[in-house]
Amino acid sequence: MKICITSTGPNLDSPIDPRFGRCAYFLIIDEEGKLTKTVENTGVQAMRGAGISAAQIVANEGVDVIITSNIGPNAFSVLGSSGIKVFLAEFGATAKEALGKYKEGKLEEAPAPTGPAFRGMGGGFGRGRRDQ
Repeated sequence: MKICITSTGPNLDSPIDPRFGRCAYFLIIDEEGKLTKTVENTGVQAMRGAGISAAQIVANEGVDVIITSNIGPNAFSVLGSSGIKVFLAEFGATAKEALGKYKEGKLEEAPAPTGPAFRGMGGGFGRGRRDQ
């Protein structure tokens, strides 16, 4: 089994990156908890489709589980169709701490995306327009 953790840095002492699609690195860990590969997220600068691109990178690595803090709907869909399970870790934890909680069975599996693709962007009406 392979586990992937979204990370702000290239090792297990780095904090979890809360953004799946725009995380800096994917840490690939084997079933014994050893970091086997660090993959830089090449889709981080994409104008659109960062989540889909990230999901494809991870799927190509053959991972079974993702540990992250947030996952958007497009990435969640791609990962689900690839049979990859998503577990949610606490924001601010290191990758090593999140891995430990996963192994102890203390992380919750995400049943759905954690929010809309453009969380916090308002109602979609631009600069304050309201339908009356």
